[in-house]
Amino acid sequence: MAEAEACPAFRLGGSRYDQGSFLGRLRHFVDIIDPSTLLVSETRLKESIKLLDDFKHGRLPTGVSDLQLWEAQKVKQAIIHPDTGDKIFMPFRMSGYVPFGTPIVIGLLLPNQTVVSTIIWQWLNQSHNACVNYANRNATKPTPTSRFLQGYLGAVTSAVSIAVGLKVLIDKANKLSPATRMIIQRLVPFPAVASANICNVALMRHNELSEGIDVLDADGKVVGSSKIAARHAAFPADQTATDAAHPQPGVSADVRPVAARGHQPLPTDVTD
Repeated sequence: MAEAEACPAFRLGGSRYDQGSFLGRLRHFVDIIDPSTLLVSETRLKESIKLLDDFKHGRLPTGVSDLQLWEAQKVKQAIIHPDTGDKIFMPFRMSGYVPFGTPIVIGLLLPNQTVVSTIIWQWLNQSHNACVNYANRNATKPTPTSRFLQGYLGAVTSAVSIAVGLKVLIDKANKLSPATRMIIQRLVPFPAVASANICNVALMRHNELSEGIDVLDADGKVVGSSKIAARHAAFPADQTATDAAHPQPGVSADVRPVAARGHQPLPTDVTD
């Protein structure tokens, strides 16, 4: 019984964990950012893709377990873009966000930053974020390159402006003790990065948010467009706290482009 709960029946395109509970959604996100998928070999990737294709076309070999299918889907979703079918460059995969982003975060938090070092680390951070957003974008509809450039420039400008502005204000605050000034300086990156990330996502994915993204049925056919699905695809982290208390059926908690599948109700705004 415990094993069945830990590994439910496989559903192609579905989530292994219960999306109706906070713990299930947490485990779902942990699966998405699992850095172990960065070490998957080309052979295993091809085997995973073939296994899923065999399942889809009813040619699954005997003896294949649900666990093997879930793991195969995890590998494919971590590496292959669902719309283009191309491999996502390793540093820009969701599974690579923590290992490749951590050195930048450490740089942002270094003590005794100069204006130049502040600008460099904020630029590196927003460049990485912009590349991750682009690599994991919804590609079912064409988006002009200028839109991504606007998002990138907007994010870098807002991050650098806020970080440098706060640094200058803190340096001029003569009434602050050295200890207090040091503590506040350590906190400067947080408002700068948070505001810039919002700007980055909003500008780079404005096309998806304004026009919606394609929603698929159980057979992978496009049944319409949904702005609700686009919002949940673009802002999954922002929705986590809300969804924990008020889960919304029909919208996948994936960081990738959302598709409403056969076992889920469609988002309410789907239009043909």
